[in-house]
Amino acid sequence: MPIDAWLWPVLLGVLGLVFGSFIATVAIRWPKGRSTLRGRSECDGCGKALGGTELVPVASFVLQRGRCRGCGAPIHPSHLITELLGLAIGVAAGVAMPGPGGVAGAVFGWLLLALAALDLAAFWLPNLLTGSLAAAGLATGALGIPPAMDARLIGGIGGYAALAAVAAAYRLIRGRQGLGGGDPKLFGAIGCWLGWQALPMVLLAGASIGLAAVLGFVSAGRKVTGTDRMPFGVMLAAAAWLVWLSQMLSQA
Repeated sequence: MPIDAWLWPVLLGVLGLVFGSFIATVAIRWPKGRSTLRGRSECDGCGKALGGTELVPVASFVLQRGRCRGCGAPIHPSHLITELLGLAIGVAAGVAMPGPGGVAGAVFGWLLLALAALDLAAFWLPNLLTGSLAAAGLATGALGIPPAMDARLIGGIGGYAALAAVAAAYRLIRGRQGLGGGDPKLFGAIGCWLGWQALPMVLLAGASIGLAAVLGFVSAGRKVTGTDRMPFGVMLAAAAWLVWLSQMLSQA
């Protein structure tokens, strides 16, 4: 690989650490109605404003041994995990497709990471984020990055309609909600990125991830019932990113 091609994964990896840190904060504060854009970053335990060295992704967590310097309260591990995931998304996108296509793929991954973090934390897929994901996908298509715009538009409409129909049928048959209102919107937004042809694979991969999670809970001795809530948005987000990555690697 040429030297300049290595610059893409390095650059996107560093950006991924920064975005991952921001996403972790958003996932903790936004569901509680706390602003994530105003004021300085602070400890979630004591409210102490964080200094510059305490804001360095990953390194600050390791050097502080996962605790606040002020009160000694544990730093939520989601910060470290989300930062590492942001790093991994950036590096993988830069390796799979050096150049503008990799930048677009990294943005796709980071938006999916934000949605997955919120769904995992609060079973919430905000319209603002799913709408932004869809708009970014169509904007990417307008720049000429595959798939074609018509496949993206069909994917957006068809993806939303497919899961909305499943949700309506489940509610009619079982008399209760089986899918959250944000899941069809997320699936449609994914279609705006990957095109309609990739949606069956995304749905299959998402269901497989969900099944693996359930089996993992059962094997760990946790009882799982039909009324337990599962953050399906997390499964869809992970599946969509893996499908995009596999497509790019297969074209390399």
